[in-house]
Amino acid sequence: MAEVKTQEFQRASVKALADAKLQSLLGRSMGTFDGARQEAIEELTPQRWEEMREKGRAIKRHTLDNLDYYLELLYDRVTQNGGQVHFARDAQEARNIVGQIARSRGLKLAIKSKSMVSEEMSLNPYLEEMGVEPVETDLGEYIIQLAQETPFHIIAPAMHKTKEDVSQLFEEKIQRPNLKNIEEMAGAAREVLREKLVNADMGITGANFLVAETGTLVLVTNEGNGRFCTSVPRVLVSITGMEKLIPSLEDLGVFMRLLPRAATGQRITSYVTHVSGPRRSDDEDGPEEFHLVIVDNGRSRLLQDPDLRESLYCIRCGACLNICPVYHKVGGHAYGWVYPGPIGAVVSPVMVGLNKAKDLPHASSLCGACRDVCPIKINIPRMLLKLRTQLAESSDSTQRKVSIGEKLMAKGYRRLMSSPKLLSLTHRLGRLAQRPLLRKGLIRTIPFPPFSRWTRSRDLPPLASKPFRQIWAEKLGKER
Repeated sequence: MAEVKTQEFQRASVKALADAKLQSLLGRSMGTFDGARQEAIEELTPQRWEEMREKGRAIKRHTLDNLDYYLELLYDRVTQNGGQVHFARDAQEARNIVGQIARSRGLKLAIKSKSMVSEEMSLNPYLEEMGVEPVETDLGEYIIQLAQETPFHIIAPAMHKTKEDVSQLFEEKIQRPNLKNIEEMAGAAREVLREKLVNADMGITGANFLVAETGTLVLVTNEGNGRFCTSVPRVLVSITGMEKLIPSLEDLGVFMRLLPRAATGQRITSYVTHVSGPRRSDDEDGPEEFHLVIVDNGRSRLLQDPDLRESLYCIRCGACLNICPVYHKVGGHAYGWVYPGPIGAVVSPVMVGLNKAKDLPHASSLCGACRDVCPIKINIPRMLLKLRTQLAESSDSTQRKVSIGEKLMAKGYRRLMSSPKLLSLTHRLGRLAQRPLLRKGLIRTIPFPPFSRWTRSRDLPPLASKPFRQIWAEKLGKER
């Protein structure tokens, strides 16, 4: 499985906040996707958009409720079409399946079209160790591969790179110096990648959707690289999570209206590729072999949890990342694993272990914007609260995040709020204590913990001159 750095979220977030260059890039780019999404919804009309969201949600709920049936149906259809289906319980088993296919057929060059699951299972290093050269063909993923980094964003993996960064990277890695503009860089990448695309003997893709009734894998791309990866190499291996299943081609029509609009604001992506098996005798191109690897790797734990299974509705559009105020400030790498942002804060703790990702459920203001923009109406804040509850109350000490100090503070707060006299006394004392700290009506710095952590990044409003109980009593008195 990909290296897990979720334990480093706080440290990585502090580093990201202090990175002026990253903050500038995030400030310039993060509103672009959401603006395009809103324009696409207005064109479709909000009423029609809501209807499509409800349909998409109903389809996903029905599919997961009957996942065993649709997995069996998909297996039958892919097999009838001449393909082979493999089921992998975890990342290691998935890697072994891909490795065995490559090894047994003597494959040496694999071209890839963006697959988050292949990132999840650290497929590239595994292939390199066994002598197979993996080449990312999506331009953003290619840049990230050259930089030896992980994707920064689900749909824009290299959005944290400036054109100057990419120019320097291309000079160092592919010997293309003095590239000044984006067109030149794209041309250089195309020149290098074209040779790989033509000569590859293995194609590796992910999947946006799997249609059970026809055994069809569906890819949506804007660069055409997905079409190349599925049609030129003699062996095609597609790796995807089991949650990508939908029942029918009719259902696919719903998601083809939702996904592009939510992700990039497009009516439809430039390329929509359907793969239903290996090349037939009358086909002009296509693979001689088609292998579909369906990966669990922790998804069953999400499926079995009635409070968290909704996270498997996700269609990886990235809309929740594009609206999240936390992601806007810390970016994707701070989350420490493959899936960043609000949805990552739900799925990563379950897939890698809550004890390894205790900070992620708290990486949210619970503003609800992620739920509002999600094309499938996933209630992410509710699931984050569920994980926070587990961290606070779990009987497993390795999963609990609450310290003795926090427990004492909670008990003290409960005692304070249940005693009107004690609350009134504390308010009066607090009013006196805050006077030396007030600056222009705000408390800008408190020198002692735990309040110092708050004022390190934000101002603290002062205690009100009158408590609410007093204001309420005075108001009632005047009305009488």
